[in-house]
Amino acid sequence: MPQNTSLPLAQIAQLLDVPEDTLRALITARGGDRGDSTLVGLTVAEAARRIGIGRTKMYEYITTGEIPSAKVGRLRRIPAEAVGEFLARRTPTGDRHPKGPDFGTAA
Repeated sequence: MPQNTSLPLAQIAQLLDVPEDTLRALITARGGDRGDSTLVGLTVAEAARRIGIGRTKMYEYITTGEIPSAKVGRLRRIPAEAVGEFLARRTPTGDRHPKGPDFGTAA
């Protein structure tokens, strides 16, 4: 039986270092999740958008193997669950108020 690997909104807000209410308001303002929830393979741009990074950074994570991907003909697809798993791996355990994950971005 498949397990739901999506992260709760509170955990995503914590990872992004934004208040949960602000994240909820942004999701509501953008019309919620307009994506097709039945998709199992995301484009690089779709996967990058889901975690709030650019395509170039996503390709870096793919190249280093941090995020798995598969070639389908000439297209590259990322398993939908890989995005949540990537964020979950970067979540510090046991620390209720982490400093925040390092996504390799300049401050």
